Amino acid sequence: MQFGPVPLHMAQGAILAHSVALADGRLRKGCILGPADLARLQAAGLTTVTVARLDPGDVPEDGAATRLATALVPDPAGAGLALSQAHTGRVNLNAAYPGILAFDPAAIHALNRVHPAITLATLPPLARVAPGQLSATVKIIAYAVPEAALEKACNLARNALRVLPVRHRTASLILTQVPDLAPKLAAKGRRAVEARLTALGITLADCVTVPHQTAAVASALAAARGEMLLILTGSATSDLHDTAPEAVRAAGGTVLRFGMPVDPGNLLFLGNLGERPVIGLPGCARSPALNGADWVLERLACGIQLGDDDIAEMGVGGLLKEIPIRGRLRETGPE
Repeated sequence: MQFGPVPLHMAQGAILAHSVALADGRLRKGCILGPADLARLQAAGLTTVTVARLDPGDVPEDGAATRLATALVPDPAGAGLALSQAHTGRVNLNAAYPGILAFDPAAIHALNRVHPAITLATLPPLARVAPGQLSATVKIIAYAVPEAALEKACNLARNALRVLPVRHRTASLILTQVPDLAPKLAAKGRRAVEARLTALGITLADCVTVPHQTAAVASALAAARGEMLLILTGSATSDLHDTAPEAVRAAGGTVLRFGMPVDPGNLLFLGNLGERPVIGLPGCARSPALNGADWVLERLACGIQLGDDDIAEMGVGGLLKEIPIRGRLRETGPE
């Protein structure tokens, strides 16, 4: 692509590089200059204008953006993404339903290394998305890009993006009561957890409050109807063999892990009861603020199996914002 100022008599058929304000209106950048446009520029006293002119083999910005977006998502319905019409070299990719955005970061890095004018920006890997939410955007920065570069970018990231839909549609919540836990705190926990489920399109099938005792929690687990089982204890889980993890075992389940390198969210435990995942929620789940339990809940809800390595890798980026309900802040000001 050729770019730069040219005399008006050489600008016909070229792309106007910058908008020009005129007495009778405005010529918008990106327009193809015709005889009437050049006459208006000449009447305004201009003798030169900055333009872009495509070379043989160049692909105009909108066509290039459409091709790249289509390569990334060749089956929008199957990938759970809706593609916008190209405009000024941009195509937006919006989630079609609740879920999490899945892609291989290496493929996106490779695409973005092909040519500086060929770009794709995404939400973080496995970010939760709501219907209609912007999840990624293709932007061709120049007015055109070379065909060879565009084809390489398309091949490197073909079929690279998709929204993983929610697989588990119901959940059960078990709250435990201890003598010094205010009822309003338990109610707050239920509201916060139910809001998280609703955002994923999951229905709270049942919610029960039981004494903070292993046998009581085990009985509640056995009676729970949800496809996912959530436990929010009145007293924080402090060990792999504390009350709630022991209750999972007593109900015939397995505890896979206690603790995660995400703060807030350290005191989460993970297990299963038959085919149903069990999440022992940390106390910070009573707040609507982002915490480690959100990441675990979202991924399990979308059918992703989590092991020790998956939880351990959440530590990168796992230092989350401070939340006001913490009993002790990570840092305090000067005394």
